[in-house]
Amino acid sequence: MTTYAPDSAPRPPAASGLDVAAALLALLRDTTTEPRPNPQLEALTLAVAADLPVLLWGEPGIGKTAALTQLAESLDLPLTTVIASVHEPSDFSGLPVLGDDPAEQGVPLAPPDWAVRLVRAGRGLLFLDELSTATPAVQAALLRLVLERRIGSLRLPPEVRIVAAANPRASAADGWELSAPLANRFVHLQWTHDHEVVVRGLGGTWPRATLPRLDPDALPKAVDVARRAVCGLLTARPALVHRLPGNESLRGGAWPSPRSWDMALSLIAFATAAGSSRDVLALLVRGTVGDGPGLELLACLDRMDLPDPELLLSDPRNAELPERGDRRQAALEGVVEAVKSRPDRERWDAAWVLLVRALETGAPDLVVVPATTLAALRREEWDVPAEIERLAGAVSLSRRTDRSVARAKAASGTGTGTGR
Repeated sequence: MTTYAPDSAPRPPAASGLDVAAALLALLRDTTTEPRPNPQLEALTLAVAADLPVLLWGEPGIGKTAALTQLAESLDLPLTTVIASVHEPSDFSGLPVLGDDPAEQGVPLAPPDWAVRLVRAGRGLLFLDELSTATPAVQAALLRLVLERRIGSLRLPPEVRIVAAANPRASAADGWELSAPLANRFVHLQWTHDHEVVVRGLGGTWPRATLPRLDPDALPKAVDVARRAVCGLLTARPALVHRLPGNESLRGGAWPSPRSWDMALSLIAFATAAGSSRDVLALLVRGTVGDGPGLELLACLDRMDLPDPELLLSDPRNAELPERGDRRQAALEGVVEAVKSRPDRERWDAAWVLLVRALETGAPDLVVVPATTLAALRREEWDVPAEIERLAGAVSLSRRTDRSVARAKAASGTGTGTGR
């Protein structure tokens, strides 16, 4: 009988160096997600939900591609990445294919393989990366894909969403300015890094990208708000309906046109139905029609959201005033204008009661201008209400503060006076 020493028993094969490296890489990639407020990520998901093409602008390495990968995983959508700069125009317009009888059947345009895969899947996230390195000819070929979702004779399914990414021309490899027709088809979002998000993500936890929860009961109101805001602004400012920037660089960003106003209307409706914050709404609106028109549209939305002055005057002691300072002051000024347009003793007295409530529930300096204007509306036969005494201290204190600041500036030589 043959016997074996204990150390001669079969041993499992030793792990190769690459196997150990793979195990370490797996541990490094083992991350999780958490719900975390992130305005730019919420703006991205809202635009995706609204089925609008989105273009993320950001410096190289800022995390645009990682955000799109995580978004596709969260939405359970297959991600198809196409690097625009390495393709020919025919890759997006379709490759001509000769049939049996071209004179009878014509020459069909065959779509590329990635488009066929998207159609077979019926859904997906199409990521057009490095858009700012695409030549003008390729950008022209992309127009129909981005707007009509067509590549050659093939039409992408409705469940396919389009997101692109680009670097500013100064930091893009062989970068080109985006053409105005292509730029006007996108919602432009500036992608920046948040220090806390990056640190927590490197620690293993990234923010979770989820589609917004739309309130079914709020849908009719959301559409009404969006239409009234956009139509109200364009009625008052018809020059904003279409304004092509004169600067080539600005043409490659967001600017107002009937197409982009239609996108802005959709995004306002989605943001309203989702109860999104003003920061998210500002990113979407300014990224669609540009900074100037976008800020005017936001101001229009703020005015629409103010309480009715007549309702405030009807029950001033129990009136609910906006919390945010600029909106509160606008509401108070609206009440004073309402009294000015139809002045009588009862409405004048009610406005003073409302100003006292504003003083008790908010910053005193917000009532100074409305109180001064309201006081100037007094007629000789109207008695001075007791509420004025309660406001006099706040008005006097504000004025003394203004005079103190002016004297301090003059003494330091920063004001209009000259120091010696």
